[in-house]
Amino acid sequence: MLTRRGFLTSTAAAAGALLAGQLPLNTRAKAAEAGGAGPAKRPPNIVIVFIDDMGYADIGPFGAKGYKTPNLDRMAAEGRAFTDFYVATAVCSASRSALMTGCYNVRVGIQGALSHSANHGLSGKETTLGTLAKSRGYATACFGKWHLGHHPKFLPTNRGFDEYYGLPYSNDMWPFHPTAGAHFCDLPLFENDKVLDAQVTPAEQRALTTDYTNRAVRFIEKNKDRPFLLYLPHTMVHVPLFVSDKYQDKTVRGLFGDVVEEVDWSVGQILDALKRTGVDDNTLVIFSSDNGPWLSYGEHAGSAGPLREGKGTIFEGGVRVPTLMRWPGRIPAGTRCAVPAMTIDVLPTVAHLIGAKLPDHPIDGKNIWPLLAGEPGAASPQEAYYFYWGSQLQAVRMGRWKLHFPHGYRTLAAGAEAKGGKPGPYKQAQIGLSLFDLEKDIGETTDVSARHPDVVARIQKLADAAREELGDGKRKGKGCREAERLQKGDLRFTWKPGVPNKIEPEVVP
Repeated sequence: MLTRRGFLTSTAAAAGALLAGQLPLNTRAKAAEAGGAGPAKRPPNIVIVFIDDMGYADIGPFGAKGYKTPNLDRMAAEGRAFTDFYVATAVCSASRSALMTGCYNVRVGIQGALSHSANHGLSGKETTLGTLAKSRGYATACFGKWHLGHHPKFLPTNRGFDEYYGLPYSNDMWPFHPTAGAHFCDLPLFENDKVLDAQVTPAEQRALTTDYTNRAVRFIEKNKDRPFLLYLPHTMVHVPLFVSDKYQDKTVRGLFGDVVEEVDWSVGQILDALKRTGVDDNTLVIFSSDNGPWLSYGEHAGSAGPLREGKGTIFEGGVRVPTLMRWPGRIPAGTRCAVPAMTIDVLPTVAHLIGAKLPDHPIDGKNIWPLLAGEPGAASPQEAYYFYWGSQLQAVRMGRWKLHFPHGYRTLAAGAEAKGGKPGPYKQAQIGLSLFDLEKDIGETTDVSARHPDVVARIQKLADAAREELGDGKRKGKGCREAERLQKGDLRFTWKPGVPNKIEPEVVP
């Protein structure tokens, strides 16, 4: 039986060394669309570094202050910064399901942030980035936060990844939570489909960024002679913040700055490993975040910069994320792209590059390789992007325009202050039907709907089609699929608050 293993020992030793192509309503996804350069002679490697809760202004290329990100600066100088890149929604599991499947989260039935009590996960019928790459003979690995189901049948090793190491959900879902600790069980650490450590401690969380990174580097070294897909969804910069000794107290921004500098170090290690192993010029590296900053955590939160609101809302601060893409010789160095794109577009773009067939079921993403390649006049293949919170369609972006439908949202209460890793209070607010011109008003401050009724009508028509396909509120979309649930005979982890986690799963009766 597995017991707590040398987690600290191994990590300490290692440390010492995505607007115009409509939502594909009632259509079936086809093989990867032509556009831009075709697949390389040897299929390219794919590396996706996905940060948790990183704000738009949290890295150097997007204006960060109080700390340095030299490796991300380097990545931007050698690649392309995407200033209008979005996630499908602004919360953990739902956002990750969109990246992983090329679908809006409402299409694949994943909402919110799954916890230890969830009895469902991403369906095995969905094509993931992992299964897509495996179909082309790729080695695949996921090191970090999965958050698409923690029971054995939902883990990365059953969703197309050869290797998995990391936390199954958010690092604050544990007894040390500052306001809801009694609701959470111990935090487990997985290796492949086994619990490696049933009770992760604060000291062990400090080692996670280093540990994920070292495993990622070893994976690159081990697979340098074959194509690989590496997915590195870091636990940081989600609260509670943890940083290793080598980055503790290094920045004037405090613990948050220290954590970002360690994430930057991690990116540097990946880039260096690609160069050292001779695969640098045949590897697409994508750096992005699952949503914007969790603003209620004050000095422990990131910054949305000029954007409105943050995580938990579909305002720009919640869904527009800092994104860099690099591929020497294929992506123009030192350039910026202001054409809207989204995480749903990653999977079909990867399919195009590696020569993989897309699934027979509908997906929502489109191939955006022409945007990555900086092709002259390249436009978005999407007519619009749709932003859901839960099952409610709350906003649509079409070109320069973003239309909000009436909805409630959370915002920081007046005078809210957070200290020492404890959150400040939110209050509920309301927005009516509002149109913003993002080219002139990135902060979504001035409603111009009365001046542009034609734009409002056009977006309303697109939204009606989206509601038919993907639903809205209690209305069920005809194109929606279900998440997968535990069935009789499946293995499950029966963890409970206040009771030590069992390492071995039990059979569902």
